[in-house]
Amino acid sequence: MSADDQSWNNAPEEEGEIHHSLFGEILDWMLAPLLLLWPMSIAITYLVAKSIANQPFDHALEDSVTVLAQQVREVNGKLVQRLPGSARDILRADDIDSIYFQILGPQGGYIDGDRDLPRPEPQADDDTLHAGAVRFRSDNLHGTPIRVAYAYVNLEDDAQRPPRLALVQVAETLEKRAKLANEIIKGVILPQFIILPVVLGLVWFALSRGLLPLAELQERIRARPSDDLSPIAPTQVPEEITPLVRSLNEMLARLSQSIDMQKRFIADAAHQMKTPLAGMRMQSELALRQTDQQEIHRSLEQLAKSSEAATRLVNQLLALARAENQPQSGAPFELLDLADVARNAVRDWVPASFSHRIDLGYEGPDSPVDIHGNPVMLRELLSNLIDNALRYTPAGGSVTVRVRADGVAAVLEVEDTGPGIPPAERLHVFERFYRILGSNVEGSGLGLAIVREIAQQHGAEIDVFSNPRATQPKYPGSLFRLTFPPRPAPAAVDDEPPYFG
Repeated sequence: MSADDQSWNNAPEEEGEIHHSLFGEILDWMLAPLLLLWPMSIAITYLVAKSIANQPFDHALEDSVTVLAQQVREVNGKLVQRLPGSARDILRADDIDSIYFQILGPQGGYIDGDRDLPRPEPQADDDTLHAGAVRFRSDNLHGTPIRVAYAYVNLEDDAQRPPRLALVQVAETLEKRAKLANEIIKGVILPQFIILPVVLGLVWFALSRGLLPLAELQERIRARPSDDLSPIAPTQVPEEITPLVRSLNEMLARLSQSIDMQKRFIADAAHQMKTPLAGMRMQSELALRQTDQQEIHRSLEQLAKSSEAATRLVNQLLALARAENQPQSGAPFELLDLADVARNAVRDWVPASFSHRIDLGYEGPDSPVDIHGNPVMLRELLSNLIDNALRYTPAGGSVTVRVRADGVAAVLEVEDTGPGIPPAERLHVFERFYRILGSNVEGSGLGLAIVREIAQQHGAEIDVFSNPRATQPKYPGSLFRLTFPPRPAPAAVDDEPPYFG
């Protein structure tokens, strides 16, 4: 792998983590079949070369058998051959291979030639139909492989009589054939040893050029400023990696949105903290300048109220941060009874309802209403809903927490008899630091934002209505309804429990 390939992945390797090279993997998949097919091509070339080498020498053997068969005659009932000595010498003349011939009579009797030349195996078809046709076979003579051409000569001139066949064979060793086959193989294989490295180099170069857009994309991303989260132009990358760039752009958009939300949250939090801190500083400076004990006491009371407001704001900021980071913490949900969580939350807020002179009640079934969730986060959700209802409900009013099962879903409701929320404001009350104008109620505007964040993490749908049980037109009240998804069905038990009778 080249240095450019190694630079494509500069991320630190974790212990036990394996990084695969795209360049190396493509190269392996391209070269492995090539290296596997190369020996197969050599074997096929060798077989083809042998077939090609056999053809001209088989033609020569065929001509020799044809000429020799033409010299076989039957004279006065005796089989003779009229091959002169000079022709016999020409037949056997070969500088490389040994040439053999044989002539046998109709009864298999030896007429002329080499006695040791093996006879052909009996054929399944009728040889009389092929009298004069030259056939070929591979055989051995004295342990040496030979190529044999043979033909049957019909000695009977009268077609009405049964044929009388003489056998003519000519054979030669395979030296010339092997030499020609080797020359053909050398002529085909040797250039491949030159071509193969060239092919490997071209493949390497082609892959390097083909993966060059990835390196260019890496350089463009690396050259960006750290605060540049603008999308990458898909037109500047190859079509094959366009889906990757599109996914990266989506991630950049989510990251940009998250950073903007954090910046806005920090700015809003700083703005909200500035008010109580400024009030505390002013009251403390005023107390230092006062000499009257009553004025000092009044300033300390205001200082305590500002401190309480700042503490509440900080606690709600921390609660919102915990709610937003809950998915990243990986804390698993557990099976819990929503009714039990609601009862405990109402019990915690009973003393506060007494101080506000508000009737805080709970309505729920006797049987459990099971959901999957985080009990701490759900307790925080209920606390913010109840606190919000107590703050906006005038003295003498009522706040009711209700839990019920709606089919397979669980429903949590918190209703109050306060001034209510206009329909146009219901989509905005869950935004951070949003306050309805003219409410004249102290608060940070984070309670319902925390409620929405926790509800989304639990997959619950949250809706806001007017209280259908409100009796005073001036105070239509509010009803917050959270509908939790049905919990997964328990796994079926395959085996029945044992019975002990």
